Amino acid sequence: MMQFAWQSYKRYAMGKNELRPLTRDGYEGNMFGGLSGATVIDSLDTLYLMELKEEFQEAKAWVEESFHLNVSGEASLFEVNIRYIGGLLSAFYLTGEEVFRIKAIKLGEKLLPAFDTPTGIPKGVVNFKSGSNRSWGWAMAGSSSILAEFGSLHLEFLHLTQLSGNQVFAEKVRNIRKVLRDIDKPFGLYPNFLSPVSGNWMQHHVSVGGLGDSFYEYLIKSWLMSAKTDMEAKDMYYEALEAIETHLLNVSPGGLTYIAEWRGGILDHKMGHLACFSGGMIALGAEDAKEEKRAHYRELAAQITKTCHESYARSDTKLGPEAFWFNSGREAVATQTSESYYILRPEVVESYMYLWRQTHDPIYREWGWEVVMALEKYCRTEAGFSGIQDVYSKVPDHDNKQQTFFLAETLKYLYLLFSEDDMLSLEDWVFNTEAHPLPVSHSDGSGRGGA
Repeated sequence: MMQFAWQSYKRYAMGKNELRPLTRDGYEGNMFGGLSGATVIDSLDTLYLMELKEEFQEAKAWVEESFHLNVSGEASLFEVNIRYIGGLLSAFYLTGEEVFRIKAIKLGEKLLPAFDTPTGIPKGVVNFKSGSNRSWGWAMAGSSSILAEFGSLHLEFLHLTQLSGNQVFAEKVRNIRKVLRDIDKPFGLYPNFLSPVSGNWMQHHVSVGGLGDSFYEYLIKSWLMSAKTDMEAKDMYYEALEAIETHLLNVSPGGLTYIAEWRGGILDHKMGHLACFSGGMIALGAEDAKEEKRAHYRELAAQITKTCHESYARSDTKLGPEAFWFNSGREAVATQTSESYYILRPEVVESYMYLWRQTHDPIYREWGWEVVMALEKYCRTEAGFSGIQDVYSKVPDHDNKQQTFFLAETLKYLYLLFSEDDMLSLEDWVFNTEAHPLPVSHSDGSGRGGA
């Protein structure tokens, strides 16, 4: 599947950000500020891990010869960080090839103007030409930064400091951590919108799905990546998880455990596909919880992952919708067509991979294989993989996009689900939120932190 996705991209869209398989052309999008080759950068580590040596060399050659950083558009700080910086860092750590390190650091420097705010909380958009920044227009009328965005820089920026010797990257994310640690949190919860000017929450919408998701993930992963020395990250993670359990966790009448969304104390009984990473996260964090809570978190991780599997199992294609609800007898299904699409997202198989690694219960491989079969049946086209508009229709209406994260994440997590545990051991590697592996900092020299 990876070979087919890569070869289709190379044939019809090489150097563009994404392949459009139906029209057999490439698409640049508007998130990356004029940077190109997002699929190349996002695919490097997956190609390398799968030992697709020829394809990896094609990708590396493109980075060396054609990946230009002198661009002048407006870029998403978050997307450039998780896809480009993350992809380049992993490629460097896996191969030791200097080109990846140098490009990662140079690109990191181009993101720094985003942090020029009164609080140091970065704005979401950086202008590569002028060095100015702004918030997303849709985020509280342009006044807010988004928790998942400014909260998902920590892993990559610590590695940028480590590889460059430039402390500025680490200082920027340590400041974000400090602001979030010190701010007053409603019921211990972290709302999704924060003003980078005043440092105040802009409204009380809390989600473990989009807008919130990877902030929580990066807390537990910061703890693990620090070889369990970043106590602040550990404490913030378990405190946040307790608040989520207290205020957002629900069990449906049909017995499905889910994490609802919270709007000023009122719950929306829905779960987004993006929130389905949380089963894997809770499993990953279970072993360092208080002893009396470890078994509880392992069970909770299994239950949430089972719910996310149900959202797949209850569709006609056996692929899950973008969001699913729990109300009036209909459970784990989308209630409107605008939420019935599947865009090749990885979060459910990501959780299967973590639960498999923790339990070795064969059900997770069975569930993973169901996804493989469904992808092949409904998402494979003649010229690449495509998302579909409606998971409840057996006649696929393709969306004409082979997302970069399909190659970076979905196929990588599926491959790891069927690999031995020492293929990117969780003792030695932490995945960024685009599934790019970063080494744990074994500062005493023990462990296999490097390539």
